[in-house]
Amino acid sequence: MEAAERIQQRRSAPGSKTFKITALGLAVGLACWPLNAIDRIQDQLIHRLPGFSGGPWSPTATMLALAPLLVLPIILVLQASVLRSCAGSGLPQLIEALEQPSSRPRLLAAAPSLGRIGLWSVASLALMPLGREGPAAQLGAAVAHALGRGKVGPDLLAASAGAALAGAFNTPLMGVVFVAEELTRSFQPALIWPALLMAGAAALVSSLGGQPLFALGIHAQPVTEWQQVAWAVPIGLGAGFLGGLLARLLLLAGGWLLPLARTRPLATGLALGAALSLLTFVSGGRSCGDGETLLHQLLDGTASGQSGASVLAGLGWPSLLVERLVGPVLGLASGVAGGLIDPALALGGSFGAGVMHHTGGAPYLGICLGMASALAGCTQLPVMSLAFAIRMAGAQSLLPGLLIASVVGAMVGRLVQPEPIYRALASRAGDPTP
Repeated sequence: MEAAERIQQRRSAPGSKTFKITALGLAVGLACWPLNAIDRIQDQLIHRLPGFSGGPWSPTATMLALAPLLVLPIILVLQASVLRSCAGSGLPQLIEALEQPSSRPRLLAAAPSLGRIGLWSVASLALMPLGREGPAAQLGAAVAHALGRGKVGPDLLAASAGAALAGAFNTPLMGVVFVAEELTRSFQPALIWPALLMAGAAALVSSLGGQPLFALGIHAQPVTEWQQVAWAVPIGLGAGFLGGLLARLLLLAGGWLLPLARTRPLATGLALGAALSLLTFVSGGRSCGDGETLLHQLLDGTASGQSGASVLAGLGWPSLLVERLVGPVLGLASGVAGGLIDPALALGGSFGAGVMHHTGGAPYLGICLGMASALAGCTQLPVMSLAFAIRMAGAQSLLPGLLIASVVGAMVGRLVQPEPIYRALASRAGDPTP
């Protein structure tokens, strides 16, 4: 009888574990709904700026442009005082929690997790150029930590973080690859299978909350493999360099601004907020937000309410690249919650679109190749960048070119910034990092 009971327990255990993992993935996906809602509201607000509406500066647009000047000082003051535990994007804190179990009760507690989401939400609604993978990933691990009552192992915490990325971007494969390529650096089946299940469940909940399957739509245009590869190398070199430069500048600026943000938060916030507001006025708003709206309009050819060519012609293209490079550095270097994925995609997509505009190539191909290579150059995660670029733009037909562009971008990015950005930020021991 005892032997039969043990056999029954063995048979039922996998089913029970599968159910728990799936339920955890659903819970993480549900927790991402507020982030996705904030992202949609940001998109609506950005369309009020002249750079996207095509109209003049209205009182509403002016107030939106001044929002960083009003909001950033408050955020930095809070992060330097009552919300000190909420400083940083969340990914360096997550990496520390995975590598140092004793730090998990402090780093994955409800208060810093919710506080970080709140600060990110305020900054995003102020149209600051921030991504969201940092707070999302940390939130996913915090959900697992809370539901598991602090007894969840590092692999499941990492898988929960990947599920949160799947929920935030509706990209399950990208979430799984990020777990294996960055958080654990392991492609073991014991990690991948639960991560796939959780990411799939989280993405399902994300889609029910309105997150689109292909965030930038599907723009199917047949391009031969040889054409893809021919463009993948030069665009990979250029966009990969820009992605690596984004990471490099963020580290350099963070080393200077983080101490100032702690010791003089009000003055630092006013200075950075003023710089972001000035950049908004100069760019007409193209520097604002995570960059997804810009990519939409470059793909649709309607940037600035005119043809996409008007933004990319003459001095418009170099200035656009500077705006999408400088903006995220100003927004993230002081330790505000956010991420680099969206800014890197926007920077690379803008580069690729400009290359194609000035050479007569296919804009869709250039944008997709630029997105993949800049993200790989910034994060040094070529597989994740490949998976994300395919999912964002429905670009399955561009797999050969995206593969080459991701590898080239990662190689160039490593030359610019030798240490991977997330690890470099996490290595600032004891510092709340951007």
